[in-house]
Amino acid sequence: MMATRTISTRITTTEFVPSADSTSWSHAAPSLADLIQAHLDCRHHKRNTVSALEFEIHQERNLVTLYDELMSGTYRPGRSIRFVITHPKHREVCASKYRDRIVQHLLYNHICDRFHRRFVADTCACIPGRGTLYGAKRLEHHIRSATENWSKPAWYLKLDIANCFPSLDKDIIFAELKRHIWEPWWLNLAELILYHDPLTDCEFHGDLKLLDRVPPHKRLGGAGVGRGLPIGNLSSQFFLNVLLDVLDQHIKHDLRVRYYARYVDDMVFVAQSPQFLNAVHHAVALFLPRRLGLQLNESKTILQPVDRGVDFVGQVIKPWHRRLRRRTFRYAIKRIASMDAADLHATTNSYFGLCRQTTHSHHDRTQLAKVALRRGRTVDGDFTKISKGGFT
Repeated sequence: MMATRTISTRITTTEFVPSADSTSWSHAAPSLADLIQAHLDCRHHKRNTVSALEFEIHQERNLVTLYDELMSGTYRPGRSIRFVITHPKHREVCASKYRDRIVQHLLYNHICDRFHRRFVADTCACIPGRGTLYGAKRLEHHIRSATENWSKPAWYLKLDIANCFPSLDKDIIFAELKRHIWEPWWLNLAELILYHDPLTDCEFHGDLKLLDRVPPHKRLGGAGVGRGLPIGNLSSQFFLNVLLDVLDQHIKHDLRVRYYARYVDDMVFVAQSPQFLNAVHHAVALFLPRRLGLQLNESKTILQPVDRGVDFVGQVIKPWHRRLRRRTFRYAIKRIASMDAADLHATTNSYFGLCRQTTHSHHDRTQLAKVALRRGRTVDGDFTKISKGGFT
């Protein structure tokens, strides 16, 4: 099951060249080398999954078959894996099989640059180099600027989109895609991925009773016709950024908001005037349903001084320091203390890495180290990682 075979010899010899009678489906289509690169990108974090291992047993044959389907126009997304995650809350996830993930990476690799160049610098998530650390630093920079290095008072407004992924309007997303994807082949592929309903062919993994704990309005099946994208796919995250870029441009250029940051559907605005932030809140609440078909979750709206601490991307930004969110830290301690020994090394080191993203984490890392030591692991002197050695 773990054996793999190299396919580098095919990269330089096979490339798609449109014939004189090519249809719009095959116009400007990718080469086999592009598909192989998408495969390599896809397996970077998914190589040990069952579907990835099954694909790699006969990866040459599987890649050529997939390429032939794409060229002939017979490719259709396959079965999805449906399950429920329980932390931090119950959410329904519909993840594509490895084969379809490759196609998503193929589309993303071809069109992402033209969209990334348009995105404002305050947008992070699913953009290379703009993860949670980028988002935390960006917002901290904005707060320092607004408060003149914490010497003046300022306020922040935090907004959240209600039922974001289940509420996304596919027609509005496709209209935005058509504005920037001019190649018919790639536009057809984007349309195929966007409008595919994973619930038409899926297999449920885990305890089916957990699905009852997901509110009906947060399930993909309750979104309605033409609405909702599945959580768990690269394409869903990217399509969300394409849609919300319309909101970002409105905020920066029409509302003239100087200090702003967004991570997925969480938005934070910073200003010295709470009246200005109230006006921004009202404007965004009107713009979202009228232009994007979305609504704000008013129960999660926060307006308060920044010196009380701004909770964003898992960190709390306070005067002169950033710390890991306390709820996340308590969950990490509880999880490391009770999880299976087989998963302890990777999980603990990931939490150490999460702590190192903050500016004041030494105390948190010592607490994590104490739990790891009680589990029989060894910890380096800087409290940044544990070794694989140990007994329980």
